[in-house]
Amino acid sequence: MLTFLFSAVFCATYLSPILSHVKGTDFTEQDMSHYRDRIKSMFYHAYNSYLEKAYPYDELRPLTCDGQDTWGSFSLTLIDALDTLLVLGNHTEFQRVATLLQDTVDFDTDVNASVFETNIRVVGGLLSAHLLSKRAGMDVEEGWPCSGPLLRMAEDVARKLLPAFQTPTGMPYGTVNLLRGVNPGETPVTCTAGVGTFILEFSSLSRLTGDPVFENVARKALRALWRTRSDLGLVGNHIDVITSKWVAQDAGIGAGVDSYFEYLVKGAIMLQDEELLAMFHEFDKSIKNYTKFDDWYLWVQMHKGTVSMPVFQSLEAFWPGLQSLIGDISSATKTFHNYYSVWRQFGGLPEFYSIPQGYTVDKREGYPLRPELIESAMYLYKATGDPTFMQLGRDAVESIDKISRVNCGFATVKDVRDHKLDNRMESFFLAETIKYLYLLFDPENFLHNTGTEFELGGLHGDCILGAGGYVFNTEAHPLDPAALHCCSRYQSERRELQDTLISLSQPLRPAADQSEETQESIALKPGERRTARALSCPTQPFSAKLAVMGQVFSDDS
Repeated sequence: MLTFLFSAVFCATYLSPILSHVKGTDFTEQDMSHYRDRIKSMFYHAYNSYLEKAYPYDELRPLTCDGQDTWGSFSLTLIDALDTLLVLGNHTEFQRVATLLQDTVDFDTDVNASVFETNIRVVGGLLSAHLLSKRAGMDVEEGWPCSGPLLRMAEDVARKLLPAFQTPTGMPYGTVNLLRGVNPGETPVTCTAGVGTFILEFSSLSRLTGDPVFENVARKALRALWRTRSDLGLVGNHIDVITSKWVAQDAGIGAGVDSYFEYLVKGAIMLQDEELLAMFHEFDKSIKNYTKFDDWYLWVQMHKGTVSMPVFQSLEAFWPGLQSLIGDISSATKTFHNYYSVWRQFGGLPEFYSIPQGYTVDKREGYPLRPELIESAMYLYKATGDPTFMQLGRDAVESIDKISRVNCGFATVKDVRDHKLDNRMESFFLAETIKYLYLLFDPENFLHNTGTEFELGGLHGDCILGAGGYVFNTEAHPLDPAALHCCSRYQSERRELQDTLISLSQPLRPAADQSEETQESIALKPGERRTARALSCPTQPFSAKLAVMGQVFSDDS
């Protein structure tokens, strides 16, 4: 029943049709077209500046009109911006960049990379681009989406992250060397989000490729983290992945924790997973009981519940959007308006905002063009049709274009009080901020599809794909749940056939002997051995009941 209610809420909010005309009189179709054009112009100003001044470095430095490597020297902005190109309708550039990345990006490098950032930006970006490549007009391999060059790239880099998970707890180190694994002197302390933000990308990889190792390590990390919660049902901010001891015991929904909660909800949606949903609901109760005050969320001591930091962090602005996905529209709207009031005060969200003082916090006054409040506006507009959320989009376009635009792209706001700028344009500006803005003003975008359009794929060409229900990872890279079901079904059938061939290739002998014997088989690669097991009738697990024509079903459907 829990999953049925959750699926019903998700379908009613996230998959609900968007009105072709905005409710109210605030935004006409002409207004929306105007802002779509403005957002496109912003994207290409930033994107072309990166190509001309910064490529092949990771990011553009907009004040000095040059580039810098920040997260591993992957030409990161290209990977992060690839699916945004398709959202804006640019098939030609998507094809060019996808081919360029295949030819130029090499992950066999002696680089220390953030496990968290590499996963959400690189693995997530490549997976999304792979799943969207057919829509973009690229020639795809037979059997797509269960194979393809971008998928192999995503798998390649994800395998280089796996050594980080080789800890006594299963919780990963925060940094890994892509060539040599975890450095001997690597700190075991990492943030909560750095442990719990893998289930979307890694389960996608496992179900697309048939290798369970990725989903297994992600689930092990999630369960290990779940077991460390306090008696109040809260988790802290930083944990020792060797001992499971909390190093920073501040509990909240912002920096260092945020995407852990996000992935419990989105993982439950994408995988139809009751365990993940139950985990989130337990956390949600504790968050409301101990951290929520007047529709703000504070930081508290995880064991005592006493307030440790009465601040709003800009990263917390994702929370109203997440609440909308579980149907808590009333709470989401109230909290959104609190956050929107901060935006109107400064023309952006400072990293930290003192709730008692109603002002910025010292040394945390910057706004690096983050997307979280715009993301929440997109979800809430989809759920309600309330033009208030469009107004946030309008304000964001106007303020970013006025404050941050420079000759070479858009610059981070160093201080929201005087709008001084910093020499950085993070890749998430093109991956997330621009994408969510455009989707807010483009109700007919293919990512809003509710099953009216689809395409066929899979080994036998009988999988319904691209019909809606896309799940965004925390870097706004959309993933199609139907593709996971398509490929996991194919992998299951292939394993069934392999087991059949194994059993046929073995001589008849007493059952007791067969249970202990392993031998060569025509179904395995040369030299590969597997223990024979009895053939059983295939069943459809709960997690396989996924998207059909863009709708989410459960056992009760």
